[in-house]
Amino acid sequence: MKKSFFLFLFIIVIALAGFLYFVAYIPAMKIKAKGNAVLSAARDMKQVFSKNDIDLLNSKMKGFVQTYTDFENESKTVYWASFIPYVADFKRGVEAGSYVIKAGEDAIAAITPYADLIGFKKGQSSFVEKSTEGRLQTAILTLDKVLGKIDSISDNIKIAGEKIDQIDPHRYPEKIGKTEVMSQITNIKDQFTGMASLFVDAKPLLKNIPTIFGAKKEKTYLLLFQNDKERRATGGFLTAYAVFKMKNGKITIDRSDDIYALDATINDRPKVPSEILTYHKGVNTFWIRDSNLSPDLVKSVEIFNSLYKKSGARVNYDGIIFLDSKILVDMLTIFGDTQANGVNFSAEINKNCNCPQVLWKLFNIVGEEVGYQKENRKGILGSLMYELFYKAIGFSPSKYWGTLVQMMFRNLEEKHILLYFTDAEIQQSIEKLNFAGRIREYNGDFLHVNNVNFAGAKSNLFVTETITSHSTDEGGKLKREVTVEYKNPAPASNCNRNQERILCLNAILRNWVRVYVPAGSKLVEFKGSTKPVKTYDELGKTVFEGFLEVPTEGLAKIVVTYTLPEKIQSQNYKLYVQKQPGVISQKLKVDLNGKVLYNGDQVKDVEIKN
Repeated sequence: MKKSFFLFLFIIVIALAGFLYFVAYIPAMKIKAKGNAVLSAARDMKQVFSKNDIDLLNSKMKGFVQTYTDFENESKTVYWASFIPYVADFKRGVEAGSYVIKAGEDAIAAITPYADLIGFKKGQSSFVEKSTEGRLQTAILTLDKVLGKIDSISDNIKIAGEKIDQIDPHRYPEKIGKTEVMSQITNIKDQFTGMASLFVDAKPLLKNIPTIFGAKKEKTYLLLFQNDKERRATGGFLTAYAVFKMKNGKITIDRSDDIYALDATINDRPKVPSEILTYHKGVNTFWIRDSNLSPDLVKSVEIFNSLYKKSGARVNYDGIIFLDSKILVDMLTIFGDTQANGVNFSAEINKNCNCPQVLWKLFNIVGEEVGYQKENRKGILGSLMYELFYKAIGFSPSKYWGTLVQMMFRNLEEKHILLYFTDAEIQQSIEKLNFAGRIREYNGDFLHVNNVNFAGAKSNLFVTETITSHSTDEGGKLKREVTVEYKNPAPASNCNRNQERILCLNAILRNWVRVYVPAGSKLVEFKGSTKPVKTYDELGKTVFEGFLEVPTEGLAKIVVTYTLPEKIQSQNYKLYVQKQPGVISQKLKVDLNGKVLYNGDQVKDVEIKN
C-alpha cells in the first residue's frame, strides 16, 4: 500500500515538474530571450535619436516594432496565468509598452514630412537655406501639421500610463539578494506615470503653440526680467521689461526699457501695501517694481496689473513671460558671446563679482536707479534677448535646437521661466504643467519657504540657504521643526551713495520670510525673527511670517516648530516641497521619526515619500 502511495506521489511530482517546465520555464526562457532583444534594439534606437537622421530613424523604428511584436507574442503564452498578480503586472507592463510604441510611430509619422524644421536631417533641406526670419515663419506655419496626430499620441500615452498605474509595487519583496526590487519598481512606475501625465497635460499647450506664436492673429507679450540676485517672491526684483509682438512667427520689439522708466509713467498709485511699509527700507511709494509681492504668480500679476493699468505706456497683452538671469547665462553658454547695442555679453566668469560677465554688465547698466542717464541703459535687455533669439533660429536646427529646447524645458521645470496667459485654456494647461508659478494644491504634507530681499543689494548672489525638516510622531500627531540657515561668506561692498563707490552688490540681506505649510497647522515656536511673527491663512495654506537680517561674512537662521493637521500621519507619509522661483539650488534635508527621506540639492519641486 505504502509503495503504491509513494509511487503515485512520485508520478504526481514528476508530472507537475514536467508541467511547470513546459508551461512556465520554457516560455519564461523564450520571453527572456525576446526581452533581451528588445533591450538591445532600444539601445540602438537611443543612438539613432542622437544622430538626428529621420530616414535612419524610420528604418530602425520598423525593426524595433517587429522586435517588440515578437516579444509581445511570446509573452502572451503566459497570459493564461493572469490570475496570479505577478503575471497580471507583467501583462500590464507589456501592453503599456505596446501603446507607447504606437505613440512613437504616430509621432515619427507626424514629423517626417517636416523633419528639417525640428532638427532632423532629411535629404537636401531647403529650410536651412531660408533667411533667419523665414525659418521661424516656416516652422510656425507648419506646426499645426506636425501636431496633427497629437490626439492619438496623447490617447496612447494615457492608456499606457493607466496600465502602469495598476501595478502595485508593495506586493514585491524589498530585495532579492542584494538587488533592490520594490524601490526600483516604484521608481520606474512613478517616472513613467509622471511623464505620461506630463504629456497628457501638455496636449492643450502643444495644440495652441501656433496660436501663441501668432499663426492666426498677432499676439502681444510682455517680457519681465527678474533679477534673482535680489530675490523677490516670484523669483527676483523686476529690473527691466520689453513689449514684443509676434505674427506668423515674425517677432518685433515695440518697446524695451528698464523698470524705472515704466514706473515713471504711473502717476496715480494705489495705497502702499502694509508688507512694504513693514519690511522694506525707506520706501513709502508703491512702485510697480515692487509689485510681485505674492509667491503665487497669478496673484502677483493681479497686483502688477493694478499699477500697470494706470501707466501711460500700457498695452493690452496676451501674456507675460518672466525670465531670470539663469536663462541669459544658459543661452550665452550655448551660443557664445553676443553683442547688443554695441555691448558684448558673455557667460564667462567675471572676477569683479565671481559671476558670469553678463550679470556684471547688466548690474552696471540696469541694476539700480541712478540720477543720470547710463550709456546703453535704455532697451539693453530687450535687445540682448532679441539677438539671442535670432541667433538661435539662425543656426541649422540640427545644430542647436535640440539643446535649446532641452534647456528651456529644464528652466521651466526649475522655475527660471514663468508663464502667464490671458487665454483661459492656455493658462489652465500651463498651470497643470507647473509652469505658471502657482502655489500648488497637494493632498499631503506641504512646505514652501519664500524669501524676499528688501533693500539688501544683490546679496542673494552670495547667500546660500539650507532647509532642514525634522518630523516626529508624538502620540499620533506629527510635530515638525523646520530650520532655514542663511550663509553669506563674502565681504561687504561699498554701498555708501554719498561716496565714490564700486557697484553695490553685497550688503546685509534684509529678508522677509514666509513659511507655507498645510492649512490647519499650529505654530508652536518661531525663533530667529527680529520682527513680530505673524500667522494667517493664504492661498489654501497656513503661513508663518517673520523677518531677519543676514550679515556679510556671517550667517543667520530661523527655526519654526509647528504641529501638522491630524489628517497627515506618518503612515503612507508624503511631502511636497515647492521651490521658490529664481533659486538655482538649495540644500534640503528631510527626515521622519529619525529616518532620512531626502538629503541633497533641490533644484525643482520635489515629492518625498516614506
